[in-house]
Amino acid sequence: MTKSYITTPIYYVNAAPHLGHAHTTVMCDIMTRNRKANGVDTRLSTGCDEHGQKNQESAEKLGMDVMEYLDLRSSEFKKAFDLLDVDYDYFVRTTRPFHKEQVAAMEQKFMDAGLIIEKQYTGIYCKGCEQFKTESDLNDEGRCVDHPNMDVEEIDEKNYFFPLEPFRQRLLDHIEANPDFVQPPKFLSELKNMLAEPLEDLCISRPKSRVSLGVTLPFDEDFVTYVWFDALINYLTNLGWPGNDYQDYWSEVEHVIGKDILKTHGVYWPIILMGMGETLPKRISVHGHWLGSGGVKMSKSLGNVVDPLEIVEKFGADALRYYLARHMRAENDSQISVELIQGAYNGELGNKVGNLLSRAAKFSVDRFDGKIPTKGTLTAEDEAARAIALKAAQGFAEVFALTDIPARTEALVQAADELNNYFTAQAPWKLIKDPETADRAQTVLYVTLDSLRVLLEAFRQIIPTSADKALAILAAPVEEGVWSPELDRLEEGGTFGEVVALFPRVT
Repeated sequence: MTKSYITTPIYYVNAAPHLGHAHTTVMCDIMTRNRKANGVDTRLSTGCDEHGQKNQESAEKLGMDVMEYLDLRSSEFKKAFDLLDVDYDYFVRTTRPFHKEQVAAMEQKFMDAGLIIEKQYTGIYCKGCEQFKTESDLNDEGRCVDHPNMDVEEIDEKNYFFPLEPFRQRLLDHIEANPDFVQPPKFLSELKNMLAEPLEDLCISRPKSRVSLGVTLPFDEDFVTYVWFDALINYLTNLGWPGNDYQDYWSEVEHVIGKDILKTHGVYWPIILMGMGETLPKRISVHGHWLGSGGVKMSKSLGNVVDPLEIVEKFGADALRYYLARHMRAENDSQISVELIQGAYNGELGNKVGNLLSRAAKFSVDRFDGKIPTKGTLTAEDEAARAIALKAAQGFAEVFALTDIPARTEALVQAADELNNYFTAQAPWKLIKDPETADRAQTVLYVTLDSLRVLLEAFRQIIPTSADKALAILAAPVEEGVWSPELDRLEEGGTFGEVVALFPRVT
């Protein structure tokens, strides 16, 4: 069986889970469900990065023991992803002993191989990124472009470094030989620009006098490992690396990341892997960020922050999952707000999918003694409606990429809209009044419900809870495993489940 391994970044726990965490993780879950439905043995990894200066300071500010703080925060992330129906295989915590042991063992091998050097260094440091910066990384005000509200500081201290430049051409050659290494192409171009000039050595340590939360360097107990040199290794340690036949999945790994961490995943990580003698990731899929309504960056002071847990509480997990899948664009930043989510939930899921199911199912229950109608001879209009549903669902019967998710999701909703038009045009409530066309009414209802079933089976990859709830109404459960859309699988004469509102309107 073909294998696949999908990873989210592991998230800093210095603050509560936010929309960005929810977005990347849900996209990875959708990709995982899609691959499993297409017979691919897929594993999904997500979790928390528990080391580093920001996490340490957050614990200190709250006056908490560091491990108690990390336990608390990591449980919040786990709860959030559980609420969002994320079916992960690994939930990472970098404080896990096995992970720390393997990081230290890797560092010792690097030191023994002469890949780590010690030197005194003076540089500009951004605490928000926990990274040293070059002048090109700063804006016109001399601040980090990713943290423009924070002052950078100049630090002069002894540290350990991993030279990147000796590997730069090898990475460029790999990119040339593997044009799908980073997708979409916009971000591949950005990565090439990052590699256009010689690379500075990567500082891989932090003195314990400044940061104590991290993996102690095996060759100098006065230092801990730089958080990005430690955290990235989680992608391997999840699989039991360096043993446990990890290559079965590692050879098919795909990292899904936000655009702000392209450098760490597109430059640092591949070069670290080269130094380790490991296979490079098969693909790095990158997406943009979410902006508040009007295209303005989210800010608490502007009151336009979207809290994913508040959305789940008000609309349910599938409302957020649907909006993220339908309205994100991988190459560009996208807009989101509570009002936009509510509009998509009521107008797209509610009006086009939920209402059609409710109308057709309730009509059938009322007129045919709770039984699913019987299909008769099909007309051209029937066949056209069925074909539209089948074509839209077919997009989920093949493995798709991150960039495909919005269009594939939109196709399902458009197909549901066409089914609404078909149902209204055929008007089974009129057909049933005439004995000569009463059987035709049954056919229209069957075509509508069976075509909707096909769409709902595909929707399981996007909004699993709601889709399964809808399929239960149709008494059409789907077995886990390889799936393909097929017509005429709705059991004629079968008994409907309880017809309940699929997407109750929220005002």
